[in-house]
Amino acid sequence: MHLKTMSRRNFLIGASALGAASIMGMARTASAEPPPEIARIRLVDIGAICFAPQFVAEYFLRLEGFSEVEYVEVRNSIPATLSKSADFAMFGGPSILPAIDKGLRVSVVAGLHEGCWELFARRPIDSISELRNRKIAITALGGVEHVWLSSILAYVGMDPRTQVEWITTGRFGDAKNLYLDGRADAFFAFPPEPQELRANNVERVIMNTTIDRPWSQYFCCLLGGRNEFIENYPIATKRALRAILKAADVCSQEPERAARVLVEGGWEPRYDIALEVLNTLSYDRWRTDNPEDSIRFHALRLHEVGMIKSTPQEIIDRGTNFSFLNDLKKELKA
Repeated sequence: MHLKTMSRRNFLIGASALGAASIMGMARTASAEPPPEIARIRLVDIGAICFAPQFVAEYFLRLEGFSEVEYVEVRNSIPATLSKSADFAMFGGPSILPAIDKGLRVSVVAGLHEGCWELFARRPIDSISELRNRKIAITALGGVEHVWLSSILAYVGMDPRTQVEWITTGRFGDAKNLYLDGRADAFFAFPPEPQELRANNVERVIMNTTIDRPWSQYFCCLLGGRNEFIENYPIATKRALRAILKAADVCSQEPERAARVLVEGGWEPRYDIALEVLNTLSYDRWRTDNPEDSIRFHALRLHEVGMIKSTPQEIIDRGTNFSFLNDLKKELKA
């Protein structure tokens, strides 16, 4: 676990980058409520560009009364890290469902955006169904790529447990190398990997969750919280969620400023890559779409192939809490 501190000078630079109007609006709202029950908040740090709202939110979190914003390094998986040593985390859509199914005390509290994952495959593979009996590179069984792709394969009628060969690398980011070396037929790319591959003229994408239905209709990245934090600190939970949703608005409305925050904070050194990702994703979808639909969609797929035992409704009942989101949708309607 490590603590990323921010000097007053850096805070003012960041606040300026996010826009005075947004900051002033947040300050007025926050001052009208009781302070958070706890001044420290811990977020899971995976450094993914599409998780931009979580990083841009640091400035808003401080305005909400969190004097300590801590980033916890991932251990094994984001859901496992969230349940043991963090308070909130963004994660790739269905990856939290097996954790809820196994009884981890975590809850999905909001959806942030769609898309961002792209499925690369070698010739002559041109469709998802043609991955049958092919080698797919992933970090680990039960990891985000494995769960995501299992849902996708199940949707087209394939059994991910028996009809593809999973090659595990043990380290996030190495799947791309297996694919480029010809040792794997496909891999699921995560920003900035798709952008880097296209820059090198590698463009064998057979599915893009940002534009291809039905996946583009559902949230890709969701926000989850540890149940103990949500139950014990409801004021802090609402304030934290509001900060992240406001940051999502900044990513949607002012991607250039958000990209500069990512670069200045060390989350992504290349401004052009950060801006490309921010411009591609719809960070305002939290206002209009229902994250429960996304949970149900993926839970049904994983339940059908036996990767989770709980029904979609049981997952929703046990592992979601959208009461804070519904309140904030009304409060931040403008």
